[in-house]
Amino acid sequence: MKEQIRAYITESCPWQDSVLYFDSIDSTNTHAKMLAAGGAPHGTVLIADHQTGGRGRLGRSFLSPAGCGIYMSVILRPNCPPVQLMHLTCAAAVAMCDAVEASAGFRPGIKWTNDMVYGGKKLAGILTELSISASGLVDYAIVGVGINCSQRPQDFSEEIRSMAGSLSMAAGRTVERPRIAAAMIESLYRMDRELLTAKAALMDRYRADCVTLGRDISLVKADGSVRYGTAVGIDDEGALLVRFGDGAEEAVNSGEVSVRGMYGYA
Repeated sequence: MKEQIRAYITESCPWQDSVLYFDSIDSTNTHAKMLAAGGAPHGTVLIADHQTGGRGRLGRSFLSPAGCGIYMSVILRPNCPPVQLMHLTCAAAVAMCDAVEASAGFRPGIKWTNDMVYGGKKLAGILTELSISASGLVDYAIVGVGINCSQRPQDFSEEIRSMAGSLSMAAGRTVERPRIAAAMIESLYRMDRELLTAKAALMDRYRADCVTLGRDISLVKADGSVRYGTAVGIDDEGALLVRFGDGAEEAVNSGEVSVRGMYGYA
């Protein structure tokens, strides 16, 4: 699989020489953090065929069956204050939409803040994690992505079948996982080059791809309380701007609440 992936990566992408492939692993993000703490360089890419402990936002699990998806993490060392990376998840989501469009022939949307969706079904999730050094700068950032590639509807449990999908289901044909993985690596490499220099353009592209905007949503807090409003915008740091029934607007950060669509998954 590793050599198949490398065969699709263009020679101009230097990350092709830093790909680590695993038949099975607990979590590419967890292993990437361990490698980063041990000094692994910027641009190290981890890819697994199967994860036994895949993780998503807010402590949720991410199902990662063998032979069905691409589970990838990349180590970044941007050497900047963490406040300059508030848009990292948004930038990664745009990069993954680019990758799917280039390799599978259609462009998914983004459910704020970190899910790729198409036809009302979730195709992928993104998990970004930072480590801060004693100097207050980012020691490393991990961008983790899990994409469902080959699943059929019957491959998902009944509990999630109505909201889960795959690239093959969305495209109406079989997709090549090595080609998808190569496109993901190249898109993340391009994102990294623009991350600190083209923030405004990245955020404009994120807003264009975000299917949450304009929708009625529910904000579910950690204590279980729910508020209802309409998603009206996304600020430059990636926070969702929500207008409530009394006309008041509030910026909601992804770490504070879970946003659920009131009509369908998005």
